[in-house]
Amino acid sequence: MKKFVGLSLFLCTLIILTACNKNEVIEDTGVPVPIAVDLSVTEEVAVNEAVIMEAIVTQGDEKVEDAYEVTYEVWEEGKKSESEMIESTNEKNGLYSAETSFDHDGVFNVQVHVTARDMHMMPKAVVTVGEGAVENAEAEEEHTDQGTTDGFSMHFVQPENVKLNDVIELMVHLQMDGHPFEKARVRYEIWTDNTPDNHTWVDTEELVPGEYTAKYAFESTESFHVQIHVEDKDGLHEHEEYEIVVGE
Repeated sequence: MKKFVGLSLFLCTLIILTACNKNEVIEDTGVPVPIAVDLSVTEEVAVNEAVIMEAIVTQGDEKVEDAYEVTYEVWEEGKKSESEMIESTNEKNGLYSAETSFDHDGVFNVQVHVTARDMHMMPKAVVTVGEGAVENAEAEEEHTDQGTTDGFSMHFVQPENVKLNDVIELMVHLQMDGHPFEKARVRYEIWTDNTPDNHTWVDTEELVPGEYTAKYAFESTESFHVQIHVEDKDGLHEHEEYEIVVGE
């Protein structure tokens, strides 16, 4: 009997240790410790000079080496719709790096999108290239149209290879001052150039803090406009527009 009890205690201890070793850091309250992202970017460079982008991902005292996604998004100030996504290299020990360069003077934004352990973070930095630049009227108008709330960030997970009548998940991550932006009203407005007066509105669910999702099936093979509307009880209203091409 004593041997049986001892064996049972040993197995229970082994199970607990195994569970705690599944790449998840848990606080005493039973709540997972949030991931943290330390973004480091070359702040000033010459035209065509390499911009080094590095992000160190941690969870508590642990370096996160198994992040699901670490992607750098770069765009010129006022031209968010023309942003470029750059995949990172996992350098181990929690470090994810990438490089880019810019072929003209200007002010550019670098935002890293990190998804790890069911959490998402997207800190941003600014790079001045050459002499920098002042936004022209068109860029300033676009920037204003997309919202100017300080500290607010939006990242739409652009779906790929969308097929006719396939039910897909539309997902957007929101943050305010580096923290998940929770309890907002987020809707997708969907239309095509062939149906400019027929807009479909799709409500989202927030199943993970700051992550808003909805299921949708496109019923024709053409290009769709998808505009994301974000509102809260304090009067915030941000929106960004994207394009989704649906194939057969």
